[in-house]
Amino acid sequence: MDQETIRIFIGFDTKEAVAYHVLSQSILERSTLPVEFSPIVLSNLGGIFTRERNALQSTEFSFSRFLTPYLSSFRGWSIFMDCDMLARADIAELWSLRDERYAAMCVKHNYTPKVETKFLGQTQTKYEKKNWSSLVMFNNDKCRALSPEYVNTATGLQLHQFKWLENDDLIGSIPVTWNYLVNEYEKRNDAKLVHFTDGGPYFEEYKNDDYADEWFAARDRVLFVQQRAN
Repeated sequence: MDQETIRIFIGFDTKEAVAYHVLSQSILERSTLPVEFSPIVLSNLGGIFTRERNALQSTEFSFSRFLTPYLSSFRGWSIFMDCDMLARADIAELWSLRDERYAAMCVKHNYTPKVETKFLGQTQTKYEKKNWSSLVMFNNDKCRALSPEYVNTATGLQLHQFKWLENDDLIGSIPVTWNYLVNEYEKRNDAKLVHFTDGGPYFEEYKNDDYADEWFAARDRVLFVQQRAN
């Protein structure tokens, strides 16, 4: 596997545009390998993604995330991640976990959400393999079932429960520290990529959550401009 540039697709939601930029910053400033960002923006997918929005969708990219292998021309590997995350470690460490035995790799969460509603009053849906698809390393050539036609017509559970694979043996496991669910799990210092799954610190009611101070510090670095030479 000699793919040196890490391809990262990030779900983009117009309700939380700042999240995309802060996550990208947190990845950039820690990565020891070149990274290539592709935001998955619905307005950029005209003619490719055509399905109607479902009332249960909490984000604009709930289903469009599964276009990642197609948008990668079914070549090499790509990472998809939700925008409401923050990198606390070198993304190259995650990249090094790629295993050709698998079609997809993710953190295999086994939990029941603690809350009934999340950001902006949206229902917290509960289903098997909850949050597995919030961070996925796709082995793109082995994910050809995820054609635009399939992504546009499959049910939400078919997509999020990886029913597009022949069996679950094709799903590799990533350590939980690479998709650490804020508030759902106890805070730990070795979390490498934290996920503000209930709501990001940019929403008033979540501004004091675990790791929020680190998120705001990263936001400040996004906004930094040096005014004069030292």
